[in-house]
Amino acid sequence: MVKQTIQIFARIKPTKQSKTGIYEINDDEEGCPCLQLIVPRELASGFINNKKENYSFRFNRIFDQKTVQDEVFSCVAQPVIDNALEGFNGTIFAYGQTGSGKTFTITGGPERYTDRGIIPRSLSYIFDTIQKHTEKVYTVLISYLEIYNENGYDLLDPKHEAAKLEDLPKVSLMEDADQNIHLKNLTVHQASSEEDALNLLFMGDTNRMIAETPMNQASSRSHCIFTVHLTCKEEGSATIRKAKLHLVDLAGSERVSKTGVNGIILTEAKYINLSLHYLEQVILALSEKNRQHVPYRNSMMTSVLRDSLGGNCMTTMIATCSMEKSNIDESISTCRFAQRVAMIKNEVTLNEELDPRLLIAKLKKENADLREQLAMATGEQLSEELSQENIESCEKSVKLYLHDPDPESTLEMGHDLRKIHKCFKIFKRIVLEKPQAPPHYIESISRETSLTEVGPYRDAETMKLKELLEQRDNEIIRHHFATGSIGACPYQGSLPVSLDCDASPLAMW
Repeated sequence: MVKQTIQIFARIKPTKQSKTGIYEINDDEEGCPCLQLIVPRELASGFINNKKENYSFRFNRIFDQKTVQDEVFSCVAQPVIDNALEGFNGTIFAYGQTGSGKTFTITGGPERYTDRGIIPRSLSYIFDTIQKHTEKVYTVLISYLEIYNENGYDLLDPKHEAAKLEDLPKVSLMEDADQNIHLKNLTVHQASSEEDALNLLFMGDTNRMIAETPMNQASSRSHCIFTVHLTCKEEGSATIRKAKLHLVDLAGSERVSKTGVNGIILTEAKYINLSLHYLEQVILALSEKNRQHVPYRNSMMTSVLRDSLGGNCMTTMIATCSMEKSNIDESISTCRFAQRVAMIKNEVTLNEELDPRLLIAKLKKENADLREQLAMATGEQLSEELSQENIESCEKSVKLYLHDPDPESTLEMGHDLRKIHKCFKIFKRIVLEKPQAPPHYIESISRETSLTEVGPYRDAETMKLKELLEQRDNEIIRHHFATGSIGACPYQGSLPVSLDCDASPLAMW
């Protein structure tokens, strides 16, 4: 578990020099970027905090007017996506007044390819990373929720274009015993490629509620939450990692007295400001250490983003500011909101669980191994016959063992007596199928063996015994000649009859 504060970034909307208010981007004493807003006294009368002129706000990083989309993505979104691919939940949301560049930052502009926002760049980055890690199996699911006038709608519903908004099934909130939020009637679509994911994004953006207001020609009149559900599984592992990546485009706050809207747009503005007010209440409650109750259930948006705010999620906020002189007070309000968000600490944990299918297969294999060991220990044969797959495995193992030139190789068949007996049968069959030698060849081999190697003595031993016998005969003759008793031979009639005596001097007796 990792405790991490919400990362906050500021982005300045490009405006004409003549309309831009006075602001500076500097580093404070600790080296952190600070946005300083300077309000002239004529603008401060009755609007902002009496007559204070200088406001300073600290951020993790501040993107000035000339910052391109690619730089925003690499700094803000890429670290969150990397953690999401590893199994950590992530959220990126843009907050600011209407017309300050929230939708441009999150979704992008329609005119140029380089104007792509965080969502399309995130999809490209996710699928590029998946292709590089071939040792892992990823599943990508996408949902797109719109919260309009505190009612939830599915932007990926195929009926969205053909039917009125009031006729569509509403997305309702369901909460389980563990206080986990589930969204009913919100479809989840699988995306197998970057093209599929972008098509879902474009279809959802087409169905969004937009309207022309005095502040913005194409103002988002609803909060939209684009969610990427990631599942990662390594081959051979029984654990899977799941993560949710929320990319949120909030509707902009606006002062009705300033814009002068009425009718449907006025009703929309009331709901937008109310939901943003509830969001700020949640932020304030989380920033207070001794606060026990957090009003998540006040609005649908705070209920859906419950994990993102003070829960199990790595959250990043982008505060979009419009530095026009007429909007300087709303920009200060946005920066104040960001400072309160930065005080929230989320407890981030790795979302890892056991895959039921892999776990069942592992338990079945473990059960089979234990039964084989029990049968080996007790001597009881298992009643089931070997399957065709097991028989083919035994055949293959025996052939590999016979063709292995290593004299120290072994045949591993486990503890299953059925497999061991089957291997012996295979050995016997191979021996019996080996071609036999001709009968006359076998007889000639046996005869040569009996003549040369079967008798009590071989040729070399017989010659040695004959030489020894001749030596003893010569000694006896010399003894009798020396004593004069040559007439009688004490060994006559007692010589071994099996010896050839023709070569011996005793033959003359």
